Amino acid sequence: MAALEGCRCRGNNSILYSILKSDSLASAEEQQHHQQQQQQQQHPQQETVQNLLHRTSSSSSSSSSSAADPASPQELRQQACSCGSTRRRGVLRSPQVTCKAASAVLVKTLRFVKNVPCFRELPEDDQLTLIRSGWAPLLVLGLAQDRVDFETAETVEPSMLQRILTGLPDRQGEVPAGHSRGAAGVSVADIDAIKGFLKKCWSVDISTKEYAYLKGAVLFNPDVEGLRCLHYIQSLRREAHQALNEHVGLIHREDATRFAKLLIALSMLRAISAPVVAQLFFRPVIGAVSIEEVLLEMFYGK
Repeated sequence: MAALEGCRCRGNNSILYSILKSDSLASAEEQQHHQQQQQQQQHPQQETVQNLLHRTSSSSSSSSSSAADPASPQELRQQACSCGSTRRRGVLRSPQVTCKAASAVLVKTLRFVKNVPCFRELPEDDQLTLIRSGWAPLLVLGLAQDRVDFETAETVEPSMLQRILTGLPDRQGEVPAGHSRGAAGVSVADIDAIKGFLKKCWSVDISTKEYAYLKGAVLFNPDVEGLRCLHYIQSLRREAHQALNEHVGLIHREDATRFAKLLIALSMLRAISAPVVAQLFFRPVIGAVSIEEVLLEMFYGK
């Protein structure tokens, strides 16, 4: 009840529904996409993550599981033998090209969030919480929408024995001088999860409006802890799902399973963690700068 009393935005329950149901949102996003492509060709200095790095580079910027707790599939992948075996990891084949494309998608994603009126009406601490929890899945959705594909090269992470014998630092330690912090890459399993999601979206051939509904469902995540307007955010997610279901039923009447396919694609995002997305698509560019600092700089201009 305290959370509800502190919420200042309970009276606009239909805002998200009306925004997502309008054709203007979808068409505006398409126009922004085309304009951004033209601007990138004419103005290479467009403000992306690389530009923002100059303003945040002065700021700097793991955990082990309990033996009593059951390990998740991702944790089991990470608990490979560290005494004599190696772990398969991958890095981008063309990091400059892919990171630039990911930066452009991030800029457009945050612009989309800013243009949702009911998000702007949330308390600022709720906005920050939702951005921190949702930027990575929203970015991957944007990569799928813009059909940003990427190739990776497999690397081999030295075992613990090799690290001891050669004097290499631990995985969580400092990167030696002359080595890129993004060179370690991410696990091949995590890369496969991202690529699997992209292929799923492309196989379903998701439309621009459907992407808008999916983004609304991802953005308004009531499962995040610490939200003041929890019940309002729950209603916004329900409205996003309702709008998506009605749109699918109206446009794809012959495909009774399409709505379920879209929800399955949405559930695949849960296997993609924000640290993996940051490490793969942004660490080669921003280095030790915290991705959250970059997000706040881009969203609030702080």
